[in-house]
Amino acid sequence: MAASEIDPRAPEPPYRQIAAVLTAEIERGDLLPGRPLPSEKELTERFGVARNTARSALAVLRERGLVFTVSGRGTYVAEPSEPAGGQ
Repeated sequence: MAASEIDPRAPEPPYRQIAAVLTAEIERGDLLPGRPLPSEKELTERFGVARNTARSALAVLRERGLVFTVSGRGTYVAEPSEPAGGQ
C-alpha cells in the first residue's frame, strides 16, 4: 500500500504512524531480526513522505530498541529483548 497506510490529517504525526506500521510488521514477523528494514528512500516512496519524516520514524524505532543502524549499511531489526524477569 502506498500513502494510504498513513493519514496526514490525523492528530498523530506521520512519522509516528510510520513507526507504528513498522512496529506491527516487526511484531508479526514480516520484518525479521538481523534483516534490514527498507531504506529511507524506499520508505519515502512507500508512505509518500519526506526523507526527514522517514528518518524520524526510524529514530522512534531505535529509541524503542526495535532496530539498530549501522553507518553506511542501513537499519536492521534488533533481536527481541528478554521480557522482564528473564524467564
